[in-house]
Amino acid sequence: MKRHWNWALWVGFVVSLGALFSYEFFARFPLTRDFPWANLLLFAIGGTLLVVGLVRAFGRPRVYRGRIFGPIFAAVSLLAFGLFCYALFYIVRQMPASAGAPRVGDKAPDFTLPDQDGKAVALQEILASPDTRAVLLIFYRGYW
Repeated sequence: MKRHWNWALWVGFVVSLGALFSYEFFARFPLTRDFPWANLLLFAIGGTLLVVGLVRAFGRPRVYRGRIFGPIFAAVSLLAFGLFCYALFYIVRQMPASAGAPRVGDKAPDFTLPDQDGKAVALQEILASPDTRAVLLIFYRGYW
């Protein structure tokens, strides 16, 4: 009996590696940057295909190949998933608290920044005008 190629093992492994390395692409979009649901979905699809391939390889070894590469692919994919979760859900969130950052409700320190026309504007100048009672500061996150 001719043995068949166990495509589920190979495709599952490639999808799992794709899930690991595609975060750089998905991080460009706010919908997938804040929570990596697309990467986790790809890991789930890759893991499901790997399980199907392992069941084929060990359930019907005379028909399907993969009894050697299957466990290796599954272990490497599981390691990649673990490293992804560790890096994204633990290491990235270990931002140290800033001791010198102002708290909500604190007065902002005096500063001078350029406006949209390039003219320097100081906080004290704005607050010194008679028609201004408060200033709203808006910070835009840049794209690196």
